[in-house]
Amino acid sequence: MNFAAAASAERQASRLAAILAHFAREGFARCEPRLLQPAHVFLDRSGEDFRGRLYLTSDGSGAEFCLRPEYTIPVCLEYLASAEAGQPAAYAYGGSVFRAPEHGATGDGEFLQAGLESFGREDREAADAEILVAALDAAAAAGATALKIRMGDAGLVAAFLERLDMPPIWRRRLAAGHARGQRIADIFASPRRNGGSEQTGVLAALTKVDPADARRLVEDLLSIAGITAVGGRSAAEIAERFLDQATLADGAAVSDETRALAEAFFAIEGAPDSAAAAMCRLAADARLDLSAALDAFDARVRAIAARGLAVEDMRFSASFARHLDYYTGFVFEARHNGGGEPVIGGGRYDRLFKTLGAASDIPAVGAAIWIDRLTPSAGEA
Repeated sequence: MNFAAAASAERQASRLAAILAHFAREGFARCEPRLLQPAHVFLDRSGEDFRGRLYLTSDGSGAEFCLRPEYTIPVCLEYLASAEAGQPAAYAYGGSVFRAPEHGATGDGEFLQAGLESFGREDREAADAEILVAALDAAAAAGATALKIRMGDAGLVAAFLERLDMPPIWRRRLAAGHARGQRIADIFASPRRNGGSEQTGVLAALTKVDPADARRLVEDLLSIAGITAVGGRSAAEIAERFLDQATLADGAAVSDETRALAEAFFAIEGAPDSAAAAMCRLAADARLDLSAALDAFDARVRAIAARGLAVEDMRFSASFARHLDYYTGFVFEARHNGGGEPVIGGGRYDRLFKTLGAASDIPAVGAAIWIDRLTPSAGEA
């Protein structure tokens, strides 16, 4: 290691120590999951496309493991295995995560990351505000000040989509597209039809029977073929995908009025208070009951303001998402001057625990800090 690299590593280690010391003072217990993690828990949630980003190995039985690619899921698993499972708990972490560079990118694939997670609190909006402020204060303790915050609300988006008059397949397409950060126009674009004439015939047949019978038929065919899972999807999920494709192939469409309403909603952006007012007007004009989701939004904004942050300087966007489909509520990122890669990112993910084996959903919110991004690059300074 040359002198410059050694000096950079020392600076990053010092910043990580400052962040962890701040979290400790705020009452977050240190949690450091093992470096080696079961690979399937990440592949099941991110798909086989994520395999290329993992550093993989296997044991004598053939079970796959990977170097820890992030902290949230490993910390969740440690919590579920602890005596505190189901009870309020607050954890902090800090160390290396490993992701192979994306195709064409350079780098060694090891990054220093710190963060914190809050589990089991029913006062969700207050917990959201606590995590946001604690992450910002910790980053400031390590030298990153004046970060610009952008936020969204996956729960508000879900409430809006649930009340739209459209076929369920389109509701799911909008939710999935939003989670991936797709433009609304691209989501509404006519879906490409995959497969040959044989598949087209199957899809056409499925549209002519009752949906429940069609689902059982597909599940039975998969069972006869000995197929139980493909790419992390169960037979039931594969059957549901077939039905979705059948519905699209049959020409199920969204009315111009509903499409215009969706486009208007996802175009809302601005300071949280003005954005909330715009969403209230849209909901009233369209006769959509978003009162519970909007009340939660307002309560969160008040909780953030009560902790001393200038909410008028933050930016809310209805289209903002963090490209992970497990978020269920508040999501945010903080950047230098609003540009470049996020220094901090996080949000609420109440449904993740159930997918990891919990008997029921557990309230959860957290945030991660990328140590190597604490100092702005030349273009961000």
